[in-house]
Amino acid sequence: MIEKNSFYHAALDMSAQLSAWRRDFHRYPELGYEENRTAGIVADHLKRLGLEVRTGVGQTGIVGLLRGAEPGPTVLLRADMDALPIPDGKTVDYASTVKGKAHLCGHDGHTAMLMAAAQLLAARGAPRKGHIKFMFQPAEEGLAGAQAMIDDGVLDHPRVDAAFALHVKPTIASGTIGVGSGTFYAAADRIRIKIIGRGGHAAAPHQTIDAIPIAAQVITALQTIASRQTDPLDSVVVTIGQIHGGFASNVIAPEVEMNGTVRTLNPDLQKLMPARIERIVRGVTESFGATFEFDYKFSYPIVVNDESITDLVRQTADRTLGLGRWFNERPTMGGEDFAFVAREVPSALFWLGVNDGTERTSYPLHHPMFDLDENALPVGAAMLASAAWHYMEQA
Repeated sequence: MIEKNSFYHAALDMSAQLSAWRRDFHRYPELGYEENRTAGIVADHLKRLGLEVRTGVGQTGIVGLLRGAEPGPTVLLRADMDALPIPDGKTVDYASTVKGKAHLCGHDGHTAMLMAAAQLLAARGAPRKGHIKFMFQPAEEGLAGAQAMIDDGVLDHPRVDAAFALHVKPTIASGTIGVGSGTFYAAADRIRIKIIGRGGHAAAPHQTIDAIPIAAQVITALQTIASRQTDPLDSVVVTIGQIHGGFASNVIAPEVEMNGTVRTLNPDLQKLMPARIERIVRGVTESFGATFEFDYKFSYPIVVNDESITDLVRQTADRTLGLGRWFNERPTMGGEDFAFVAREVPSALFWLGVNDGTERTSYPLHHPMFDLDENALPVGAAMLASAAWHYMEQA
């Protein structure tokens, strides 16, 4: 049964505004650390609500503060604002107007939902004790905007005691909540491999060291890390997402550069990955007489959801949406820079289903056709607002 003063009913009344915000951001996407227009809209909205507002946090981030009447705990709600450098493939009236850029990971929806949550909480009034902080971050897509905001003090003044965030998910039913305590998102590291051979004419391969087939052998061999070098009960993904090499069809490439990502759920396994990958690259290249360059960059940490904060998400879903709207979800090999927040304060990141059963809302995150069911937006806004309010009640 939904509690009498649930934020959900108020959020439903904001459905049209939520869609308008989300579609506006979708039309005008901005990449990491370029979110000036988006940040300006967010800041103006928070100021109109009467919140204390800081701009330029972590370059283009925004922080709003709903200050309570008396000192007490501070809870943080977070949304990411950046888009992806991928063309929008949709033919809808809110399709991206910016060539080569689009909101294909739902951050437009995240921003709209947190704007609505701030409005819901401001309308409820300042907490009797403690404070609620709103973190609108830049550059989640690989550029560590959350860490940039932490470096600029988003978790301080007043110090944050707990944090919540959500992420849309097109593989679960619209309006349902996926939760999980402990490890929830994978560490997301980056690799760069450069194969250095010797170029020449395509008609005389014996006079060269062809970097392209060597690169192909490296890519194939790297897959044995998961299949033959890792405990089957552990999880690891090694993906080469970019490969560049060669000049023409009749020229043997002297060099090939590859860029990829490594995903792990186990910190001990993560530490082993640089040596395992380099050993394979070295063995393959030496067998062909080539050399190599290898760089491994530890990037986003594992997202670890605090058990008590995650339990609060489950309780919030029951009280706000009614029974049967949440389920326990397995960890994902996706990466999230909310990990930087979660390793500093007890936190919970949860999924919001945005699939209405149609093909339109079934495309995966980062697909050019990705879209979401806007009927889920009030659910997410209510969950964020309710989680913060229930935390303040229990603290």
